[in-house]
Amino acid sequence: MSLASLIESDRKHLVHPFANYRAHEKRGVTVLECGKGAWLYDAQGNELLDAFAGLWCVNTGYGHESIVKVAAEQMAKLPYATGYFHFGSQPAIELAERLVEISPQNLQHVYFSLGGSDAVDSAVRFITHYYNAIGRPSKKHFIALERGYHGSSSVGSGLTAIASFHRNFDVPLPTQHHIPSPYPYRSETPDDAQAIIANSVKALENKVAELDADNVAAFFCEPVQGSGGVIVPPKGWLKAMRDACRRLDILFVADEVITAFGRTGPMFACETEAVEPDLMTIAKGLTAGYAPMGAVLMSDSVYQGIADGSKAGEAIGHGQTYSAHPVSAAIGLEVLRLYTEGGLLANGQAQAPNFAQGLDSLLEHPLVGDARHAGLLGAVELVADKSTRARFDPALHLADRIFDAAARNKIIFRAFGDNILGFAPALCYTAAEVDMMVERVRKTLDDVLENADVRRAIKG
Repeated sequence: MSLASLIESDRKHLVHPFANYRAHEKRGVTVLECGKGAWLYDAQGNELLDAFAGLWCVNTGYGHESIVKVAAEQMAKLPYATGYFHFGSQPAIELAERLVEISPQNLQHVYFSLGGSDAVDSAVRFITHYYNAIGRPSKKHFIALERGYHGSSSVGSGLTAIASFHRNFDVPLPTQHHIPSPYPYRSETPDDAQAIIANSVKALENKVAELDADNVAAFFCEPVQGSGGVIVPPKGWLKAMRDACRRLDILFVADEVITAFGRTGPMFACETEAVEPDLMTIAKGLTAGYAPMGAVLMSDSVYQGIADGSKAGEAIGHGQTYSAHPVSAAIGLEVLRLYTEGGLLANGQAQAPNFAQGLDSLLEHPLVGDARHAGLLGAVELVADKSTRARFDPALHLADRIFDAAARNKIIFRAFGDNILGFAPALCYTAAEVDMMVERVRKTLDDVLENADVRRAIKG
Protein backbone atom coordinates (compact mmCIF):
# COMPACT_ATOMS: atom_id res chain seq x y z
CA MET A 1 0.00 0.00 0.00
CA SER A 2 1.13 3.55 -0.68
CA LEU A 3 1.64 5.86 2.28
CA ALA A 4 -1.47 7.83 1.33
CA SER A 5 -3.49 4.60 1.22
CA LEU A 6 -2.17 3.54 4.62
CA ILE A 7 -3.11 6.86 6.16
CA GLU A 8 -6.60 6.71 4.69
CA SER A 9 -7.11 3.09 5.73
CA ASP A 10 -5.96 3.89 9.26
CA ARG A 11 -8.40 6.80 9.37
CA LYS A 12 -11.27 4.53 8.33
CA HIS A 13 -10.57 1.36 10.27
CA LEU A 14 -7.94 1.41 13.03
CA VAL A 15 -9.06 2.52 16.48
CA HIS A 16 -6.13 4.11 18.30
CA PRO A 17 -5.65 3.98 22.09
CA PHE A 18 -5.96 7.14 24.17
CA ALA A 19 -6.93 9.48 21.33
CA ASN A 20 -9.71 11.85 20.40
CA TYR A 21 -11.15 9.93 17.48
CA ARG A 22 -12.27 12.99 15.50
CA ALA A 23 -8.95 14.74 16.04
CA HIS A 24 -7.09 11.65 14.87
CA GLU A 25 -9.27 11.36 11.78
CA LYS A 26 -8.45 14.97 10.96
CA ARG A 27 -4.73 14.72 11.67
CA GLY A 28 -3.98 11.30 10.23
CA VAL A 29 -1.50 8.72 11.43
CA THR A 30 2.29 8.99 11.51
CA VAL A 31 3.41 5.65 10.11
CA LEU A 32 6.54 4.35 11.82
CA GLU A 33 8.64 2.13 9.59
CA CYS A 34 11.76 0.97 11.45
CA GLY A 35 13.98 1.63 14.44
CA LYS A 36 17.58 1.25 15.53
CA GLY A 37 18.95 1.98 18.98
CA ALA A 38 17.39 5.20 20.26
CA TRP A 39 16.10 6.20 16.81
CA LEU A 40 12.84 5.73 14.92
CA TYR A 41 12.24 6.30 11.23
CA ASP A 42 8.83 7.14 9.81
CA ALA A 43 7.48 6.34 6.38
CA GLN A 44 8.35 9.82 5.13
CA GLY A 45 12.03 9.28 5.91
CA ASN A 46 12.19 11.37 9.08
CA GLU A 47 14.78 10.32 11.67
CA LEU A 48 13.25 10.77 15.13
CA LEU A 49 15.05 10.63 18.47
CA ASP A 50 12.81 8.54 20.72
CA ALA A 51 13.01 10.03 24.21
CA PHE A 52 10.10 7.97 25.50
CA ALA A 53 11.17 4.38 24.71
CA GLY A 54 8.04 3.76 22.67
CA LEU A 55 5.58 3.91 25.55
CA TRP A 56 7.98 3.64 28.51
CA CYS A 57 8.83 0.14 27.30
CA VAL A 58 11.62 -0.22 24.70
CA ASN A 59 14.25 -0.07 27.43
CA THR A 60 16.82 -1.91 25.32
CA GLY A 61 16.38 0.33 22.29
CA TYR A 62 15.28 -0.88 18.86
CA GLY A 63 16.80 -3.43 16.51
CA HIS A 64 18.61 -5.86 18.81
CA GLU A 65 19.43 -8.79 16.54
CA SER A 66 19.82 -11.19 19.46
CA ILE A 67 16.21 -10.61 20.52
CA VAL A 68 14.97 -11.17 16.97
CA LYS A 69 17.07 -14.35 16.78
CA VAL A 70 15.68 -15.96 19.94
CA ALA A 71 12.13 -15.02 18.92
CA ALA A 72 12.56 -16.61 15.49
CA GLU A 73 14.13 -19.73 16.97
CA GLN A 74 11.34 -20.15 19.48
CA MET A 75 8.65 -19.55 16.84
CA ALA A 76 10.20 -22.25 14.65
CA LYS A 77 10.50 -24.68 17.55
CA LEU A 78 7.29 -24.08 19.51
CA PRO A 79 5.27 -20.97 18.60
CA TYR A 80 2.60 -21.55 21.24
CA ALA A 81 2.10 -23.60 24.37
CA THR A 82 -0.92 -23.36 26.60
CA GLY A 83 -0.48 -23.14 30.33
CA TYR A 84 -3.82 -24.88 30.86
CA PHE A 85 -4.19 -28.61 31.61
CA HIS A 86 -0.81 -28.68 33.40
CA PHE A 87 1.15 -27.88 30.21
CA GLY A 88 4.05 -25.46 30.06
CA SER A 89 7.15 -24.51 28.09
CA GLN A 90 10.82 -24.23 28.93
CA PRO A 91 11.16 -20.47 28.25
CA ALA A 92 8.24 -19.59 30.52
CA ILE A 93 9.47 -21.81 33.35
CA GLU A 94 12.99 -20.39 33.08
CA LEU A 95 11.73 -16.80 32.92
CA ALA A 96 9.61 -17.29 36.05
CA GLU A 97 12.62 -18.69 37.89
CA ARG A 98 14.82 -15.84 36.69
CA LEU A 99 12.31 -13.21 37.82
CA VAL A 100 12.13 -14.78 41.27
CA GLU A 101 15.94 -14.73 41.47
CA ILE A 102 16.22 -11.00 40.74
CA SER A 103 13.07 -9.60 42.40
CA PRO A 104 12.52 -8.77 46.10
CA GLN A 105 13.17 -11.88 48.15
CA ASN A 106 9.63 -12.52 49.37
CA LEU A 107 8.20 -12.71 45.83
CA GLN A 108 8.34 -16.40 44.99
CA HIS A 109 5.58 -17.01 42.45
CA VAL A 110 4.89 -15.61 38.97
CA TYR A 111 1.71 -15.40 36.91
CA PHE A 112 2.24 -14.21 33.33
CA SER A 113 -0.20 -11.85 31.67
CA LEU A 114 -0.26 -10.09 28.30
CA GLY A 115 0.67 -6.63 29.58
CA GLY A 116 0.37 -4.18 32.43
CA SER A 117 -3.38 -3.59 32.45
CA ASP A 118 -4.27 -7.26 32.76
CA ALA A 119 -1.45 -7.77 35.26
CA VAL A 120 -3.23 -5.25 37.50
CA ASP A 121 -6.57 -6.96 36.86
CA SER A 122 -4.99 -10.31 37.71
CA ALA A 123 -3.57 -8.87 40.92
CA VAL A 124 -7.02 -7.64 41.94
CA ARG A 125 -8.53 -11.05 41.22
CA PHE A 126 -5.81 -12.86 43.14
CA ILE A 127 -6.22 -10.53 46.13
CA THR A 128 -9.99 -10.98 46.13
CA HIS A 129 -9.59 -14.76 45.91
CA TYR A 130 -6.96 -14.73 48.65
CA TYR A 131 -9.15 -12.97 51.21
CA ASN A 132 -12.15 -15.14 50.38
CA ALA A 133 -9.97 -18.25 50.64
CA ILE A 134 -8.58 -17.35 54.08
CA GLY A 135 -12.02 -16.53 55.48
CA ARG A 136 -11.91 -12.73 55.36
CA PRO A 137 -14.48 -12.01 52.65
CA SER A 138 -15.29 -8.49 53.84
CA LYS A 139 -11.94 -7.15 52.58
CA LYS A 140 -13.11 -5.86 49.22
CA HIS A 141 -11.99 -2.21 49.09
CA PHE A 142 -8.88 -0.96 47.29
CA ILE A 143 -6.96 2.27 47.79
CA ALA A 144 -4.65 3.94 45.27
CA LEU A 145 -3.14 7.37 44.67
CA GLU A 146 -4.56 10.40 42.94
CA ARG A 147 -2.79 10.79 39.58
CA GLY A 148 -1.88 7.11 39.74
CA TYR A 149 -2.06 4.87 36.69
CA HIS A 150 -2.94 1.18 36.89
CA GLY A 151 -4.07 0.41 33.38
CA SER A 152 -7.23 0.90 31.36
CA SER A 153 -9.08 -2.37 31.93
CA SER A 154 -12.61 -2.45 33.32
CA VAL A 155 -11.29 -2.74 36.88
CA GLY A 156 -7.82 -1.23 36.68
CA SER A 157 -9.11 1.99 35.11
CA GLY A 158 -10.93 2.68 38.36
CA LEU A 159 -7.74 2.29 40.37
CA THR A 160 -6.22 4.68 37.86
CA ALA A 161 -6.96 8.25 38.95
CA ILE A 162 -6.74 10.22 35.71
CA ALA A 163 -9.92 11.85 34.47
CA SER A 164 -9.73 10.72 30.85
CA PHE A 165 -9.71 7.07 31.96
CA HIS A 166 -12.85 7.61 34.04
CA ARG A 167 -14.90 9.81 31.74
CA ASN A 168 -17.93 7.90 30.35
CA PHE A 169 -16.59 4.56 31.65
CA ASP A 170 -18.52 4.52 34.98
CA VAL A 171 -15.43 4.18 37.16
CA PRO A 172 -14.12 4.32 39.85
CA LEU A 173 -16.16 1.49 41.30
CA PRO A 174 -17.68 1.93 44.77
CA THR A 175 -14.88 -0.23 46.20
CA GLN A 176 -12.10 1.94 44.73
CA HIS A 177 -10.71 4.92 46.62
CA HIS A 178 -7.87 7.41 46.25
CA ILE A 179 -5.65 9.42 48.55
CA PRO A 180 -3.50 12.45 47.61
CA SER A 181 -0.36 11.91 45.60
CA PRO A 182 3.06 12.56 47.19
CA TYR A 183 3.62 15.39 44.71
CA PRO A 184 6.46 17.55 46.08
CA TYR A 185 6.17 20.39 43.54
CA ARG A 186 2.43 20.81 44.23
CA SER A 187 2.79 20.24 47.97
CA GLU A 188 2.31 22.95 50.59
CA THR A 189 5.77 21.91 51.85
CA PRO A 190 7.72 21.09 48.66
CA ASP A 191 11.10 21.04 50.40
CA ASP A 192 10.02 19.08 53.48
CA ALA A 193 10.31 15.42 52.56
CA GLN A 194 9.33 14.17 55.99
CA ALA A 195 6.15 16.23 55.99
CA ILE A 196 5.17 14.87 52.57
CA ILE A 197 5.79 11.30 53.76
CA ALA A 198 3.90 11.87 57.01
CA ASN A 199 0.94 13.35 55.13
CA SER A 200 0.76 10.33 52.83
CA VAL A 201 0.90 7.87 55.72
CA LYS A 202 -1.76 9.83 57.57
CA ALA A 203 -3.99 9.95 54.49
CA LEU A 204 -3.74 6.18 54.12
CA GLU A 205 -4.45 5.63 57.81
CA ASN A 206 -7.45 7.95 57.67
CA LYS A 207 -8.88 6.27 54.58
CA VAL A 208 -8.49 2.81 56.11
CA ALA A 209 -10.13 4.03 59.33
CA GLU A 210 -12.99 5.53 57.32
CA LEU A 211 -13.59 2.25 55.47
CA ASP A 212 -12.65 -0.01 58.46
CA ALA A 213 -9.54 -2.15 58.11
CA ASP A 214 -11.69 -5.28 58.00
CA ASN A 215 -13.07 -4.02 54.69
CA VAL A 216 -9.82 -2.92 53.02
CA ALA A 217 -7.90 -5.39 50.86
CA ALA A 218 -4.89 -3.54 49.50
CA PHE A 219 -3.07 -0.35 48.64
CA PHE A 220 -1.74 0.01 45.08
CA CYS A 221 1.00 2.46 44.15
CA GLU A 222 3.70 3.14 41.58
CA PRO A 223 7.13 3.78 43.16
CA VAL A 224 7.30 6.73 40.76
CA GLN A 225 3.98 7.80 39.24
CA GLY A 226 4.22 7.62 35.46
CA SER A 227 1.22 8.76 33.44
CA GLY A 228 0.14 11.05 36.27
CA GLY A 229 3.12 13.28 35.45
CA VAL A 230 6.28 11.41 36.48
CA ILE A 231 5.85 12.30 40.14
CA VAL A 232 8.92 11.31 42.14
CA PRO A 233 8.12 10.95 45.85
CA PRO A 234 10.72 11.78 48.51
CA LYS A 235 13.21 9.12 49.48
CA GLY A 236 11.71 7.00 52.25
CA TRP A 237 8.12 7.40 51.03
CA LEU A 238 7.82 3.91 49.54
CA LYS A 239 9.11 2.16 52.66
CA ALA A 240 6.89 4.26 54.91
CA MET A 241 3.82 3.30 52.90
CA ARG A 242 4.80 -0.34 52.88
CA ASP A 243 5.29 -0.26 56.67
CA ALA A 244 1.93 1.48 57.10
CA CYS A 245 0.21 -1.27 55.14
CA ARG A 246 1.69 -3.87 57.47
CA ARG A 247 0.43 -1.99 60.54
CA LEU A 248 -2.98 -1.56 58.95
CA ASP A 249 -3.23 -5.24 57.95
CA ILE A 250 -3.69 -4.59 54.24
CA LEU A 251 -1.69 -5.87 51.28
CA PHE A 252 0.87 -3.62 49.61
CA VAL A 253 1.01 -3.82 45.80
CA ALA A 254 3.88 -2.19 43.92
CA ASP A 255 2.91 -1.40 40.33
CA GLU A 256 6.30 -1.51 38.60
CA VAL A 257 4.96 -1.76 35.07
CA ILE A 258 6.88 1.41 34.19
CA THR A 259 9.55 1.59 36.89
CA ALA A 260 11.06 -1.91 36.64
CA PHE A 261 13.99 -3.14 34.56
CA GLY A 262 16.39 -0.27 35.06
CA ARG A 263 13.98 2.55 34.34
CA THR A 264 14.67 4.25 37.69
CA GLY A 265 18.20 2.85 38.08
CA PRO A 266 18.10 -0.58 39.75
CA MET A 267 16.38 -3.61 38.24
CA PHE A 268 13.28 -2.78 40.33
CA ALA A 269 12.46 0.56 41.92
CA CYS A 270 11.57 -1.25 45.17
CA GLU A 271 15.26 -2.09 45.58
CA THR A 272 16.05 1.56 46.28
CA GLU A 273 14.43 1.30 49.72
CA ALA A 274 14.67 -2.49 50.22
CA VAL A 275 10.89 -2.77 50.01
CA GLU A 276 9.25 -6.18 49.71
CA PRO A 277 5.70 -5.82 48.37
CA ASP A 278 3.06 -8.51 48.79
CA LEU A 279 2.48 -8.39 45.05
CA MET A 280 4.26 -6.65 42.19
CA THR A 281 2.96 -6.00 38.70
CA ILE A 282 5.42 -5.73 35.81
CA ALA A 283 5.30 -5.48 32.00
CA LYS A 284 6.82 -3.02 29.47
CA GLY A 285 10.57 -3.48 30.06
CA LEU A 286 10.05 -7.20 30.71
CA THR A 287 10.20 -7.81 26.96
CA ALA A 288 11.31 -4.26 26.07
CA GLY A 289 8.20 -3.98 23.92
CA TYR A 290 9.40 -6.62 21.45
CA ALA A 291 6.38 -8.81 22.30
CA PRO A 292 3.38 -8.48 24.64
CA MET A 293 3.92 -9.78 28.17
CA GLY A 294 3.30 -8.78 31.76
CA ALA A 295 3.37 -10.56 35.08
CA VAL A 296 2.18 -10.61 38.66
CA LEU A 297 4.82 -11.58 41.19
CA MET A 298 3.31 -12.69 44.48
CA SER A 299 4.59 -13.52 47.91
CA ASP A 300 4.58 -17.07 49.15
CA SER A 301 2.03 -16.21 51.85
CA VAL A 302 -0.48 -14.92 49.29
CA TYR A 303 0.12 -17.91 47.02
CA GLN A 304 -0.27 -20.42 49.88
CA GLY A 305 -3.44 -18.70 51.07
CA ILE A 306 -5.00 -19.10 47.64
CA ALA A 307 -3.73 -22.66 47.18
CA ASP A 308 -4.80 -23.88 50.64
CA GLY A 309 -8.21 -22.22 50.31
CA SER A 310 -9.20 -24.35 47.34
CA LYS A 311 -10.86 -27.73 47.65
CA ALA A 312 -9.05 -30.74 46.21
CA GLY A 313 -9.47 -30.84 42.44
CA GLU A 314 -11.07 -27.37 42.32
CA ALA A 315 -9.39 -25.08 39.79
CA ILE A 316 -8.49 -21.44 40.51
CA GLY A 317 -10.63 -19.84 37.81
CA HIS A 318 -8.24 -17.30 36.39
CA GLY A 319 -6.25 -17.58 33.20
CA GLN A 320 -5.64 -16.29 29.68
CA THR A 321 -4.97 -18.03 26.38
CA TYR A 322 -1.62 -16.33 25.94
CA SER A 323 -0.42 -16.47 29.56
CA ALA A 324 3.24 -17.60 29.66
CA HIS A 325 3.52 -17.44 25.87
CA PRO A 326 6.75 -19.21 24.92
CA VAL A 327 7.87 -16.65 22.32
CA SER A 328 7.34 -13.73 24.68
CA ALA A 329 9.10 -15.66 27.44
CA ALA A 330 12.09 -16.41 25.20
CA ILE A 331 12.29 -12.71 24.38
CA GLY A 332 12.03 -11.85 28.08
CA LEU A 333 14.98 -14.10 28.91
CA GLU A 334 17.14 -12.47 26.24
CA VAL A 335 16.09 -8.98 27.33
CA LEU A 336 17.07 -9.78 30.92
CA ARG A 337 20.42 -11.03 29.64
CA LEU A 338 20.95 -7.74 27.79
CA TYR A 339 20.17 -5.78 30.95
CA THR A 340 22.77 -7.71 32.94
CA GLU A 341 25.43 -9.43 30.80
CA GLY A 342 24.83 -6.99 27.94
CA GLY A 343 25.54 -4.00 30.17
CA LEU A 344 22.34 -2.04 29.50
CA LEU A 345 21.43 -1.70 33.18
CA ALA A 346 24.90 -0.33 33.93
CA ASN A 347 24.77 2.02 30.96
CA GLY A 348 21.42 3.39 32.07
CA GLN A 349 22.83 4.04 35.53
CA ALA A 350 25.89 5.72 34.00
CA GLN A 351 23.76 8.06 31.87
CA ALA A 352 21.34 8.96 34.67
CA PRO A 353 23.42 11.85 36.13
CA ASN A 354 23.76 13.46 32.69
CA PHE A 355 20.02 12.98 32.10
CA ALA A 356 19.24 14.60 35.47
CA GLN A 357 21.60 17.50 34.83
CA GLY A 358 20.07 18.03 31.40
CA LEU A 359 16.52 18.19 32.72
CA ASP A 360 17.60 20.46 35.57
CA SER A 361 19.23 22.82 33.06
CA LEU A 362 15.78 23.40 31.55
CA LEU A 363 14.74 25.13 34.77
CA GLU A 364 16.38 28.22 33.30
CA HIS A 365 13.78 28.30 30.53
CA PRO A 366 10.92 30.82 30.97
CA LEU A 367 8.30 28.06 30.57
CA VAL A 368 9.72 25.55 33.07
CA GLY A 369 8.80 25.53 36.74
CA ASP A 370 10.01 22.10 37.88
CA ALA A 371 12.31 19.28 36.81
CA ARG A 372 12.24 15.84 38.45
CA HIS A 373 13.87 12.52 37.71
CA ALA A 374 14.79 9.05 38.93
CA GLY A 375 17.25 7.08 36.84
CA LEU A 376 16.19 7.51 33.21
CA LEU A 377 12.63 8.52 34.09
CA GLY A 378 11.92 12.22 34.31
CA ALA A 379 9.73 15.22 33.61
CA VAL A 380 9.67 18.97 33.40
CA GLU A 381 6.55 20.87 34.40
CA LEU A 382 5.57 24.04 32.57
CA VAL A 383 4.02 26.91 34.51
CA ALA A 384 2.76 30.38 33.74
CA ASP A 385 4.18 31.80 36.98
CA LYS A 386 7.29 30.29 38.56
CA SER A 387 6.78 32.04 41.89
CA THR A 388 3.21 30.81 42.43
CA ARG A 389 3.45 27.62 40.33
CA ALA A 390 0.29 28.72 38.50
CA ARG A 391 -0.58 26.53 35.52
CA PHE A 392 -1.22 27.77 32.00
CA ASP A 393 -4.79 28.30 30.84
CA PRO A 394 -5.94 25.03 29.19
CA ALA A 395 -7.41 27.14 26.37
CA LEU A 396 -3.85 27.65 25.10
CA HIS A 397 -3.65 23.93 24.19
CA LEU A 398 0.02 24.12 25.11
CA ALA A 399 0.55 20.34 25.13
CA ASP A 400 -0.67 20.04 21.53
CA ARG A 401 1.62 22.87 20.42
CA ILE A 402 4.59 21.28 22.17
CA PHE A 403 3.89 17.89 20.59
CA ASP A 404 3.73 19.46 17.12
CA ALA A 405 6.89 21.51 17.72
CA ALA A 406 8.67 18.39 18.98
CA ALA A 407 7.78 16.58 15.77
CA ARG A 408 9.31 19.42 13.75
CA ASN A 409 12.45 19.14 15.90
CA LYS A 410 12.59 15.38 15.31
CA ILE A 411 12.10 14.24 18.89
CA ILE A 412 9.42 12.11 20.58
CA PHE A 413 8.44 12.57 24.21
CA ARG A 414 5.19 12.69 26.21
CA ALA A 415 3.31 15.98 26.44
CA PHE A 416 0.68 15.46 29.13
CA GLY A 417 -2.52 17.48 29.10
CA ASP A 418 -1.55 19.48 32.19
CA ASN A 419 1.65 20.66 30.53
CA ILE A 420 4.05 18.16 32.04
CA LEU A 421 6.61 16.77 29.62
CA GLY A 422 7.61 13.16 30.29
CA PHE A 423 10.87 11.46 29.31
CA ALA A 424 11.95 7.83 29.40
CA PRO A 425 14.96 7.31 27.11
CA ALA A 426 16.15 3.80 26.37
CA LEU A 427 18.92 2.36 28.52
CA CYS A 428 21.12 2.23 25.42
CA TYR A 429 21.31 6.04 25.17
CA THR A 430 24.80 7.47 24.80
CA ALA A 431 25.94 10.68 26.50
CA ALA A 432 25.74 12.42 23.13
CA GLU A 433 22.13 11.28 22.67
CA VAL A 434 21.20 12.55 26.13
CA ASP A 435 22.70 15.93 25.23
CA MET A 436 20.89 15.91 21.89
CA MET A 437 17.61 15.09 23.65
CA VAL A 438 17.97 18.10 25.96
CA GLU A 439 19.00 20.34 23.07
CA ARG A 440 15.96 19.36 21.00
CA VAL A 441 13.61 19.75 23.98
CA ARG A 442 15.00 23.23 24.63
CA LYS A 443 14.56 24.14 20.95
CA THR A 444 10.97 22.86 21.12
CA LEU A 445 10.25 25.07 24.14
CA ASP A 446 11.87 28.05 22.40
CA ASP A 447 9.69 27.49 19.33
CA VAL A 448 6.52 27.41 21.43
CA LEU A 449 7.61 30.53 23.30
CA GLU A 450 7.68 32.41 20.01
CA ASN A 451 3.87 32.39 20.02
CA ALA A 452 2.67 35.77 21.22
CA ASP A 453 -0.24 34.36 23.24
CA VAL A 454 2.13 32.04 25.11
CA ARG A 455 4.47 34.91 25.96
CA ARG A 456 1.52 37.00 27.17
CA ALA A 457 0.42 34.16 29.44
CA ILE A 458 3.72 34.15 31.35
CA LYS A 459 3.51 36.08 34.61
CA GLY A 460 6.20 37.39 36.86
